[in-house]
Amino acid sequence: MSTVFVNAPALLPSSVAINLRRLVVIRAIAIAGQAAAVWVAVTNLHMALPLRPLVAIFAAMAVVNLLSWLWLKLEFAVREAGLFAQLLLDAAALTGLLYFSGGATNPFVMLYLLPLAFAAAALPGRYAWIMAGMSTAGYTCLMFYYVPLPHSPGVHADDFGLHVLGMWLGFVMSAGLIAGFAVRMSATVRDRDRMLAGLREQELRAERVLALGTLAAGAAHELGTPLSTMAVLVKDMEPDKPMPGEKLGILRSQISRCKEILSSLSAAAGQVRAESGTSLALDAWLGDIMRKWVAVRPGVKPRWRFAGKQPAPRIVAEQTLSQAITNLLNNAADASPEAVEIEGRWSEDTLTLEIADRGPGLAPEVQKSAGEPFITTKGEGLGLGLFLAYTTLTRLGGEVRLLAREGGGGVLCRLRLPLAPLRVNGS
Repeated sequence: MSTVFVNAPALLPSSVAINLRRLVVIRAIAIAGQAAAVWVAVTNLHMALPLRPLVAIFAAMAVVNLLSWLWLKLEFAVREAGLFAQLLLDAAALTGLLYFSGGATNPFVMLYLLPLAFAAAALPGRYAWIMAGMSTAGYTCLMFYYVPLPHSPGVHADDFGLHVLGMWLGFVMSAGLIAGFAVRMSATVRDRDRMLAGLREQELRAERVLALGTLAAGAAHELGTPLSTMAVLVKDMEPDKPMPGEKLGILRSQISRCKEILSSLSAAAGQVRAESGTSLALDAWLGDIMRKWVAVRPGVKPRWRFAGKQPAPRIVAEQTLSQAITNLLNNAADASPEAVEIEGRWSEDTLTLEIADRGPGLAPEVQKSAGEPFITTKGEGLGLGLFLAYTTLTRLGGEVRLLAREGGGGVLCRLRLPLAPLRVNGS
């Protein structure tokens, strides 16, 4: 399922590639329109334009357009800098065409607005400003350096009218292309926004399923401790002999704990993260975890100390996080039941929790692959508890580190968790 969400955006063309495709279309229209204008000027108006450089520029831009189309067909990556370079080529080609056809006096000089409008709409602001500077510089140079437009034989008196007509045609062409591009660009933005909204919704659903799966796996793992205790008690039972009251009390407490674990899983099954926990002060939440854990591990004598800024921040007591901490406590208790020490510290932004034992310590494979499934710090077990703790803490932006404990051996498990994902608004 995660593969779908990770790879789905990669299957869609980037916005830069979409804009390059539009540029190819607009460039083809511009080349055709400019070539038609030159053809009309030469054949109908009998202007002696320098055709060789003009045709060379048209051919060069046609080749660039063809290469750009092939680039898109081959689905190579398209970068913003590459799109901007193509716009610079368009501006340079337009400058060359205008230089050989009247410079700033050419009525089609307003076509400088096309690459500028494209850059402003499709690229970051710095590219638009660079394009504005380059276009202004080109326009300014064309006011002084250009090949004058030759007069049309027999229409000298109507040169101004032809100039006005050319300005009108240039305006219509520029306005049509800019408006068409703006409409398509806004449609693309709306489509991409809808797509991103859909992906965000899918991601939230996936996170919800992941949280529920982690909760279920944690509950199954957590059930292992009371079930193991009950199995030992039942094994020691003898037929026709009553069970001692102490053992019966332990058995009842373990059954009660199993019911509590299953009830918490059922309650969270149809809820999102913020609804699957209770708003508690951080110190009260940690104390509640310790109280429940000690109740199901009667043979363990832990020592704990919690300290931090008072009043402690209020958080959402998420069930999966409680399970993760309980799993780590169980690991420490299994390693050394008589020597488990827990120290918790918190600030406004971070909770640090250290769980230490005096067990056999860290094996080399555990130090290398801690947090992977089926890697355990105990002599037996699947390592699922440690893996679930890593998964839960990582999902909430935290981390788990296993360190070799100094002074007598053992393991120090250090959790660091940002409180922002769990903080209650206003606390």
